[in-house]
Formats: sequence, structure tokens, C-alpha cells
Amino acid sequence: MTQNAYTRRDDSNRTLDSTGADTDTDTDTDTDTDTDGNGSADGRGAGRMTGTVLVTSGTGKTGRRVVERLAALGVPVRSGSRTGAVPFDWQDDTGWEAALRGTEAAYVAYYPDLAVPGAAEAMAVFGRTAAACGVRRVVLLSGRGEPQAALAEEALRGAAGAVEVTVVRSAFFAQNFSEGALLDGVIGGELVFPAGTTAEPFLDLDDLADVVVAALTGDGHAGAVYELTGPRSLTFEEAAGVLGRAAGRPVRYLPVTGPAYASLLEEFGVPGPEAGFLAELFATLLDGHNAAPTDEVKRVLGREPKDFSGFASEAARDGAWHR
Repeated sequence: MTQNAYTRRDDSNRTLDSTGADTDTDTDTDTDTDTDGNGSADGRGAGRMTGTVLVTSGTGKTGRRVVERLAALGVPVRSGSRTGAVPFDWQDDTGWEAALRGTEAAYVAYYPDLAVPGAAEAMAVFGRTAAACGVRRVVLLSGRGEPQAALAEEALRGAAGAVEVTVVRSAFFAQNFSEGALLDGVIGGELVFPAGTTAEPFLDLDDLADVVVAALTGDGHAGAVYELTGPRSLTFEEAAGVLGRAAGRPVRYLPVTGPAYASLLEEFGVPGPEAGFLAELFATLLDGHNAAPTDEVKRVLGREPKDFSGFASEAARDGAWHR
């Protein structure tokens, strides 16, 4: 695997997004379709929010999908990233007010993860800034079963005042295998990960993006916490089998311990503290408490979520593993 196949930093589409972290490709393709500058848009149906929406990691895995869907609905959208047309950097809150001013809603995908130290403080600042800018609605991407992420969620709610906050807690992204850190493992035929025999209900990001857009534009989601998963749970070994059949090549899952995984991260250049954090995080997430699927995607969208085999077939058809 390559060096950043093991990192969780939010600066490449090849980073690992185990639950709630999104990625920001930092390309210059960001667009702000709020061309009139006043946050208005033609009405698209009663009860639907159609004002400008800020997407904080607009070129990341989830962010770009949300941007595409909002634009297709005719909703003005600001796609924020560190170097794009709408500057937004989680490490520099001085630019947040400018990005939020004139918006009606925001999709928040925090870098690098809501479980890291300092995330709760950042969420509090963002909540206060959003409230001061007159934002009505915020949808926050979070990690399923992450206690520290829950603290960051509460910090946002507490600081946002009257702003409607919806939390979307995601299971492990299926797309980590096709456009994230585990892509190289699928191509190379060996997935190295500290998941043991724990099962995970992998979530397709198209389903996540559809839920986010529903919560951003529709009514009835204020204060909700949605735990999103795929329809069934698979072990990483079972997932490797599905991926291998779809890719047309053998894919083997190689389980490692948390300490061994941390050591491997360090060998690939990840600083010791970050490597230790990752190993500890995955030990927390993959202890079995997240194994059961939920029906939240169906509750919100009125349809079943995409099965992992469906994801794998589509990714193979689109050439994800043709290298």
C-alpha cells in the first residue's frame, strides 16, 4: 500500500473515512451557484428549503455528492474547501463567517474526525458563527458509535441556539474500498485492517448523501439523530470476498492487532500519536457494538439502502479497480 493508504487526513480522496470523516480533494472545481448573491432561489415545492447551502468539504467523498444533488434540485450551493472558490478551512475559523454569510443551511463534515481533540471546541465556534449569520439549519456528519464524536455533536447543538441541527451518524463507508484508503488493498489483493471478525453494516455514500439532502431541504428533521447503515452486516473477510468477485481477482483480508496496525502506520510515515489514535479509534468502533444494521435510511428516504454487493458491482462496472 501507499503511504496515505493508512492516513485519516482530510486532504485526499485516498484517505480512510471509517465513519464520519470526509475528505477534501482541494481541487479548484468548487462552485457557488448562488449567483445573485442574496441567498435566494426559485421555489421548488412547499415546505422545502431552497436558500443557499454551504457544504464545508465540498470536494470530499460525501461533500461532492451533496453538492451534486443540491445543484440538481436547483438549490444554490457553496462548495467550500481550503483553496477553492469558497475558502473554508477547519484549521482557520477566521474565514467561516464569510462562507456562512447569506446562507440558509449548512452541511458540516469536520476535518479530520469529530472524535479528535479540539473537535468539540471547533463545533462550538461553528455553531455560534452559524447562528450569528442567520443560518436556519445545519446537518452534521458524525461517526456511529463514537463517544467523543457525540460530545462534539452536543457542543454544536449547545452553541447553535435556535438553529435546527440534524445529526447523521454513518457506518463505515463502502466507498473506502473504491475511492478511499483501502482501494490499493483491493487492487493489490490484500486488505490489511484491525477489524478481526467483527461485522460492519457498510453504508453506500449515495444513500448517505440522499439522507443529508433530505434533511437539508425538507421539513421534519430538526433535532433528529439518524444512524445510517447498509441493509446487512458483513465481516471484512466476507466483504473481501464480495469485492474479489466483483473485481474479478482474489482479494484476501489480513487481520492485524491494534498495536500492529499502529506500528504499520508509523512505518508508512504516520506520526506516532496519530497512529496510536487511529488504532485506538478502530478498536473502539470495531468491538461489535456497531454491528447491527438500522432501518434509518428507509425511514428517511422510503426505500431500502444499497446492499454492499450492489455497491461492489457498480464500482467494478465504473472501473474502480481497473489498474
